[in-house]
Amino acid sequence: MRGVLYLFIATLLAAVGWVASKIVVQSMPGELFIGSRFLLASIVLLPFCYKSLLKLSMRQVLSACGVGVFLGLALQVWIYAVSISDSLSEGAFIMSLAMIIAPLTAWLLFQVKPNHAFWIALPVSTTGMMLLSLTNGWKMESSQLLFLLASALLSVHFVMNKRVSGNLKPLVSICLQLFVVGLVGLMYSFYTQPHSIGFSSNLIIWFAISTLIATSVRYLLQTMGQYKVSMETAALLMILEPVWTLLLSITMLGETLELQKLIGGGVIFLSLFLYIKLSRRFAKAERAEIVKAETVKAETGKAERPAA
Repeated sequence: MRGVLYLFIATLLAAVGWVASKIVVQSMPGELFIGSRFLLASIVLLPFCYKSLLKLSMRQVLSACGVGVFLGLALQVWIYAVSISDSLSEGAFIMSLAMIIAPLTAWLLFQVKPNHAFWIALPVSTTGMMLLSLTNGWKMESSQLLFLLASALLSVHFVMNKRVSGNLKPLVSICLQLFVVGLVGLMYSFYTQPHSIGFSSNLIIWFAISTLIATSVRYLLQTMGQYKVSMETAALLMILEPVWTLLLSITMLGETLELQKLIGGGVIFLSLFLYIKLSRRFAKAERAEIVKAETVKAETGKAERPAA
């Protein structure tokens, strides 16, 4: 029960991060915001995992950092989309598609064929995406395309993270990756033209919220929660993030959402729910078939064995 609570709070904090990011980028360049935010967040997490970090080999460190580069690229595209978007909620629903895109990415990169649940959820998610974005005819807005690109890059991060960082403790891997995201953001900001920052108490407050609460505390709670619950339960809880983002953007930013887009977001939510539930059901059925086949094989072997 405690793990469920941790993940529930983590999804809410992630939604707060969307609102905080939108407010901050109005006064601060997005690439500089991402760089400083995630670099500081990694430093906050460092005391919780530095002992494990010191035990890592150079190869493990480089592997985690390499995965962090993909996360950094995804977040750079994401923050630019946030800065030009008029609807955070639709962006959050589009970004949640990374979970659906990930099996296709694994198929393209590593020839791992998606399960049956993917092919059922894919047309549902595509329908939701069309309802969400094609309100003005067959034309997507720039921010929607960028959110979709960020979602695709995030799916690459999901796949690579599972392959490369599976032998690392989650908190250690997250700390390293957040550090790399910070470096990517700062390096990119150094190569872009300098922008002025409109310092104010409001900016400092929301920057602190996005760094400490929506990043450091969120990832810490998310990691602790994932340790205490099953993968399927964690995945189901994490799809609450776009729902919280929708509610917060309406209440805090005064955002309005057309009925068609609201239905589209709901259909995307449904596709994620179907994918997770059906994946679990098909996995159980597959394991049952394997156990049944092994049992039949064992009984056949006993029957064919000559009597002593």
